[in-house]
Amino acid sequence: MNNKVSAFTRLAKQASSFTGRPTCFGLALGVVVLWAICGPLFGFSDTWQLVINTGTTIITFLMVFLIQNTQNRDTQAMQIKLDELIHVTSRANNELLDLEELEESELERLRQHYEAMAQKAKDARQRVRGSGRRA
Repeated sequence: MNNKVSAFTRLAKQASSFTGRPTCFGLALGVVVLWAICGPLFGFSDTWQLVINTGTTIITFLMVFLIQNTQNRDTQAMQIKLDELIHVTSRANNELLDLEELEESELERLRQHYEAMAQKAKDARQRVRGSGRRA
């Protein structure tokens, strides 16, 4: 496997690791508290409000991309792992390996098929339990 990681991937991993820690939450809370304390010093002016609004908007905007990148990588990794499990299971339906590429209607058809299988299994289990009971 190629272990070369792009600069963006490294940055995204580090940022998501840092921002998910209590320290980062504490830092953000500290900034908000400091901003609130400064309110009376600046007379709760429009500029004072603009500072926090602009700062949080920029951070939120950038975090959306980092979160999406992290989620995409996690989803792809999980999909590959699931594909491998399907692949190595002898009785598995290998047609399920690329479900993420199917149209919604085909996914719905497959979902209904597996729901029907699950219902049959529940019914069979209840019949077995019901036949074992005494009146």
